[in-house]
Amino acid sequence: MNGDIETLEELSTEYKESMPADLRETKSFDWYLEEIYEDPKVARNAHQRVADMFDYYGTTYDETEGVVEYQLASEDPLNDGENTFYGRVIHQSIHEFVNKVKSGARRLGPERRIKLLLGPVGSGKSHFDKQVRQYFEDYTLRDEGRMYTFKWTNLCDVVQDQDPADDTVRSPMNQDPLVLLPQEQRQRVIDDLNERLDAPYTIQNEQALDPESEFYMDKLLAYYDDDLQQVLENHVEIIRFVADENKRQGLETFEPKDKKNQDETELTGDVNYSKIAIYGESDPRAFDYSGAFCNANRGIFSGEELLKLQREFLYDFLHATQEQTIKPKNNPRIDIDQVIVGRTNMPEYKDKKGDEKMEAFNDRTKRIDFPYVLSYEDESQIYWKMLNNADVPDINVEPHTLEMAGLFGVLTRIEEPDAETVDLLSKAKAYNGEIDEGDDIDVKKLREEAEQKAEIGEGMVGISPRFIGDEIAEAIMDSKHRSRGFLSPLTVFNFFEENLEHHGSIPEDQFETYYRYLETVREEYKDRAIEDVRHALAYDVDEIQRQGEKYMDHVMAYIDDDTIEDELTGREQEPDETFLRSVEEKLDIPEDRKDDFRQEVSNWVSRRAREGEAFNPQDNERLRRALERKLWEDKKHNINFSALVSANEFDDDERSSWIDALMEQGYSEGGAKEVLEFAGAEVAKAEIEE
Repeated sequence: MNGDIETLEELSTEYKESMPADLRETKSFDWYLEEIYEDPKVARNAHQRVADMFDYYGTTYDETEGVVEYQLASEDPLNDGENTFYGRVIHQSIHEFVNKVKSGARRLGPERRIKLLLGPVGSGKSHFDKQVRQYFEDYTLRDEGRMYTFKWTNLCDVVQDQDPADDTVRSPMNQDPLVLLPQEQRQRVIDDLNERLDAPYTIQNEQALDPESEFYMDKLLAYYDDDLQQVLENHVEIIRFVADENKRQGLETFEPKDKKNQDETELTGDVNYSKIAIYGESDPRAFDYSGAFCNANRGIFSGEELLKLQREFLYDFLHATQEQTIKPKNNPRIDIDQVIVGRTNMPEYKDKKGDEKMEAFNDRTKRIDFPYVLSYEDESQIYWKMLNNADVPDINVEPHTLEMAGLFGVLTRIEEPDAETVDLLSKAKAYNGEIDEGDDIDVKKLREEAEQKAEIGEGMVGISPRFIGDEIAEAIMDSKHRSRGFLSPLTVFNFFEENLEHHGSIPEDQFETYYRYLETVREEYKDRAIEDVRHALAYDVDEIQRQGEKYMDHVMAYIDDDTIEDELTGREQEPDETFLRSVEEKLDIPEDRKDDFRQEVSNWVSRRAREGEAFNPQDNERLRRALERKLWEDKKHNINFSALVSANEFDDDERSSWIDALMEQGYSEGGAKEVLEFAGAEVAKAEIEE
């Protein structure tokens, strides 16, 4: 067999190794007791298991932001990074969500609350919720996340009217086997477990058996004259319980239906009509534990668009959250153990928040804001992920394309700054980390002002990544139809402009504002394209290095109040202030700030020297930019600008070298020609006018 072909034997072996060894086995209750004494975490509740799950897949701590990044979201190890999340604000939200789960694990209150993910459409809350459920499935397959439940056996031997089809009955709520012990004896076991437990929480279990299991327990105890050991040895088997959303085991996603047809039995379960004729309507064996809360027990309940439910329907969540019980029709109350997560968009939240009759429900929710990404480079990663996960045609994504698309999205989401010295574009760049040490921009203050100004929070309104992603997709297909092997920012901008008013989630009163933001992005791209063209026309890596070394030599002499050897005469001379300023002025550094900049660059060089790294001006963004602009000033007089504006003279050797230089920056040949036409003409026009 060809070694490149997967064989059935190999596939079967791989699958078998991925399954728990004890998945199909049954164990005794004695075995379970020994197991939890050996590893008390097996008896964790849902909040504790979910909390440990987040840590299990790895964490990194951002000291600057004080935020823990959980690798199941930041790296997505199960899917090789296919479903990663980007952006400071998103990881802050995930950090906040996990903190609430961990607080619930310690019984600090959030275990009795709905974790409500609130955000605009396309902000990632549903994606995150789905990812948590996927990882919970995987975690319960692993030894570290294992949990067990039980089934009743040989019931017909004791219960006279038991249907032979029900001789073996699985715990309908998949409860932990500990609930089979009476509370007093159970608590003694739990006290022992907590003495052995190495965790920031304690094991607790005060649940009652579900009504059907309690029925069997009463019948069996009566038969064995209250000999619990006989009951558990003869009629109980312990089985591995693995969360599985498709099977509705330990995971449940509840979606609102037509308001007129909502029925509480969808949540709490209903009478099993096939069993009524056998057991009678009031018999606990004639109940169907198929409600969403029943299915989610021991795991995660996920409520999609939760606040679209009718007010009366939401009342079922009050007992489920605060009392951790459900009360089905025609059946006693049932204890539940699950992490209840809800998701909602902004309009529904505003509507329910202003409803006085929803006060009790609102009091039982813990809101976690899921805003849009506010860093445009992080936003661009969302689109790169979209393209990497898709069957994208053979097309080159030109430099700046996705970044500028992200910038447009971010401009629609951030609040207009109050400070006269900071405009919206500068704020977006500051949020992106583009702050020079000399810039008078306080990002923390900008964020605080925005939070006070925004109705709910910054990033909770604006254009969805879905709109931008859809238009990028359309632009790709349009480029292919026109036999263009590249996707450029100009094409994407055109699709934004054409379809902005056709997207249902964009309010009409924002059209003019968003068109203005689009023009801002066009201008920003033009500036960057001009820089790229100048780079292609005049860039010389050796000259950049030489000028950088010269600049640093003169800076160090200036700081040390020393002299420097003249390159031509060999004589000692004062640092060349004219040369120093010719570099610094390219960054618009005023005379009274030159010392700060020189000290900043000197400190950077010193740090690198201590770390054993050689000086390279390419590694310092500000210095590189200044040297490139100076090099341009030095070399532009030798450039044939007439050739630059002659769009049809692409065979010219000089133009070909420019195209090659642009291709080295990541442009395709067609994209290089387009940017030369777009930005080259602007460069030539400016220089010719001078």
